[in-house]
Amino acid sequence: MTRAIFLGSPPAAVPSLAAALEIVDVVGVITQPDRPRGRSGDRAPTAVKVASRDWGLDVFEPDGAEILGIVEGLEPEVAIVVAYGRILKKEVLAVPEHGFVNVHFSLLPRWRGAAPVQAAIAAGDADTGVSLMRLDEGLDTGPVIASALTTIAPTDTGGTLTGRLSSLGAGLLTATLPTYVAGEASLSHQDETAATHAPRMATSDARLDPTRRADELERAVRAFSPRPGAWLEAPDGRLKVHQAGAVDEASERGVVSVVDGRVLVGTAAGSLELHRVQASGKPPMAARSWMNGRRGEPLPVL
Repeated sequence: MTRAIFLGSPPAAVPSLAAALEIVDVVGVITQPDRPRGRSGDRAPTAVKVASRDWGLDVFEPDGAEILGIVEGLEPEVAIVVAYGRILKKEVLAVPEHGFVNVHFSLLPRWRGAAPVQAAIAAGDADTGVSLMRLDEGLDTGPVIASALTTIAPTDTGGTLTGRLSSLGAGLLTATLPTYVAGEASLSHQDETAATHAPRMATSDARLDPTRRADELERAVRAFSPRPGAWLEAPDGRLKVHQAGAVDEASERGVVSVVDGRVLVGTAAGSLELHRVQASGKPPMAARSWMNGRRGEPLPVL
């Protein structure tokens, strides 16, 4: 079998690792070092590290330039990358005979970058997919080996769509990698004029701005679920919005209020109906229960 290494970190990379084990000889797995997680700050391993240990694979956690020596020492013929979380330098990419093959969660050249799933939902795209591409020195600019499409459902969140794309990507890897390694795949160069970018998200990107339209905010709520979670800025702290929907009914812009039994936020066009929220220091709850706790008092948001 073809000697391969696998580079990945989050849960979305695990299905592709499982697929790789069926079609290549995975001689090593490279993942991000343990990082502090949660309120406790305890260091925790990546999902790929946990799965690799369970499956008896050798795991490496380089933090810096030592990645080149690790890759050279493993002598792979091909490398598979799924959401590894680090840019690879030219000298690293040059080591395997067949290069580094990346499972990317978008239909390239649309949504290059670290957050393609969230970007596709937030933009209102009708569909998205996965692309299997050969990495080059650019950011997701390499030639595409194959792709697979899926429709974005009106109820999809960043979490549900990522899960579906991770399974789709594993299937694409299984179907395509052997053909690529055998030199029988046709690679297509990306159309640079059609490229769009999805940079890494920050918590600030998930703030819901009432000066935007309700339909945009509804998509943002879905896109940023479950992480980092959409939120409204209120005088008494952030109000996380876990579930919401856009409605045509108008209400006072920038104010959370109860209108005909519904909890609405007025926006530039229509209102955002809040379904499930979480006030600072409180557990998630139904929006109406939260407003009942406020005795229905309107709340301005920034």
